[in-house]
Amino acid sequence: MSAGPAVAVRAPLAWLGAGRLVEDALVLARGGLISYAGPAKGAEAPSDGAGEEFRIDGFLMPAVADRHVHIGLSSPDEVLRGGVSRVRDLAWPPATIHPLARESEDETAFDGPLIRAVGPMITAHGGYPSRAFWAPNGTALEIRGMDEAEAATRRVLAEGSANAVKVALNADAGPVLRDDELVAVCETAHGMGAVVTVHAQGAGQAERALGAGADEFAHCPWSERLADDVVHAVAASMRIVSTLDIHSYGRAAPELDVALDNLRRFVQAGGRVAYGTDLGNGPIPAGIDAHEAALLDAAGVQDERLLEAMTEHVLGAGEPADLIGLGANPLDDVAEIGSVVFVMRGGRRVR
Repeated sequence: MSAGPAVAVRAPLAWLGAGRLVEDALVLARGGLISYAGPAKGAEAPSDGAGEEFRIDGFLMPAVADRHVHIGLSSPDEVLRGGVSRVRDLAWPPATIHPLARESEDETAFDGPLIRAVGPMITAHGGYPSRAFWAPNGTALEIRGMDEAEAATRRVLAEGSANAVKVALNADAGPVLRDDELVAVCETAHGMGAVVTVHAQGAGQAERALGAGADEFAHCPWSERLADDVVHAVAASMRIVSTLDIHSYGRAAPELDVALDNLRRFVQAGGRVAYGTDLGNGPIPAGIDAHEAALLDAAGVQDERLLEAMTEHVLGAGEPADLIGLGANPLDDVAEIGSVVFVMRGGRRVR
């Protein structure tokens, strides 16, 4: 995007990042980046005008980032218009997802969020998701042995754009990697400066991921209640991507109860949480899932911590000009996180 005149967005209240709640706020965007974010009046406020101006009668904040999607099962334009400007795709055939991810980098032309994609999910021969109804051929990368585990990890990282590898440890749906294969994936990824995110399902699989040195759970563990000492160990070394609503779609469910219990204790132990929905699997809405935010709030991820979990960037000079306007302040009522009235990606208004 060329530099050109600045685009101004004004709102009576804005959350710019942790500890920065600003009244009568102004955000200026130029060339896809923010040039100023802060009070509209004052010593630091710029005096020059903008070429285009939008006034939001509500609440301004960074656009949301969803750390677990399958964008091929959703609609990119609806995702962006729903307030999500960045997504991480955690398993899809590389021949399809990687070209789409590259296309998404052009914020002036692509009608959707920026897509970072891992490509295929590493699994055992015959393991999940090789037979999953939702996964096209190529979604699973089946390996056997440490050498294949290392080679698969290098391939995924060389082809992908997420700087991450996803591993399936779903013992409820088929074979899973051996311990030495899992360790080989983790050590290879860490040697390449990447993270390992794990789908852990079935008794003992979360503990195996922790012991092998994985960095993240792609879902909050839900298939069994984790022991307190395991929760504390996970909180000390791993991040959890929430994906709570996928178990319930706004209704009660035993799996949701287990996941909430695990996440509450994880949060109390100081663990780091990232917002993610598993978009594409089931009726999760394209865009911000207000149910997911409400469940995070119920698990103790509240107030500013919730907004931090749902975003990747602050509103500040040099940051991407990705922002949303809400009808009201979600810090007063978490349900307002779904009241999207304005969306900008890369300095271009898309809603």
